[in-house]
Amino acid sequence: MKALILSDIHGNIDALRAVEAESLRGPRSVDEIWVLGDLVDYGAAPADVIAWVRRQATRVVRGNHDHAAGTGEDCQSAPLYRDLAVATREYFRSRLAVADLSYLASLPLQSRAMIGPGRQAVLVHASPRDPLFGYIPTDSPDDVWRAALAPAGPPAFVFVGHTHDQFVRRIDGTMLVNPGSVGMPKDGDPRAAYAVVENGRVDLRRVPYDTERAAARVAALPLTGDQRDRLTGLIRHGRLP
Repeated sequence: MKALILSDIHGNIDALRAVEAESLRGPRSVDEIWVLGDLVDYGAAPADVIAWVRRQATRVVRGNHDHAAGTGEDCQSAPLYRDLAVATREYFRSRLAVADLSYLASLPLQSRAMIGPGRQAVLVHASPRDPLFGYIPTDSPDDVWRAALAPAGPPAFVFVGHTHDQFVRRIDGTMLVNPGSVGMPKDGDPRAAYAVVENGRVDLRRVPYDTERAAARVAALPLTGDQRDRLTGLIRHGRLP
């Protein structure tokens, strides 16, 4: 079984289409598409991203930004990015279809799947202990990750997003995988990040896309000058300017 793993698309349809062009070529390019949440906020095309995910994805879990958009509750974003999330969410919440907002609010917090015989995978946005908001730095000690993974049981794989950090790490008998962010990388590499899992082997990938087009979409939004500069800089450079 071959699965495409996506997370943190954040309304960036240009990055998502680049991943699609790179990974979904030809018949049976992948068997399933799993999305680990945060379809919306920051980027300028949330409706297009939601439509793509609803059409293409096999499994989708709810991220904190999906939850905030769908319910009106706080996304609990990091202080550095909070005003950017709030500004873009407030603009698009009144423009997204009611059906799209209901879809975001109704997404499950966790999903389970099989990756080949006897290999169970758990899909969650942040962590099994705190699916929406649990921010665990990538380099946290094993004991911290062990506690965060404990509610999932001992699956062969746990797939998480939320931090936008792309990594693979083994915690006891569980392979912990973060595919990184498709639409809003924050590690200094602006290329869209994702992962492919085939027969239990994890392949972390990056693909370049038209960041200038994505930045131009954001620049057209009714943001303050500072917000516009920070958000377009984040898209262009993979970090805040």
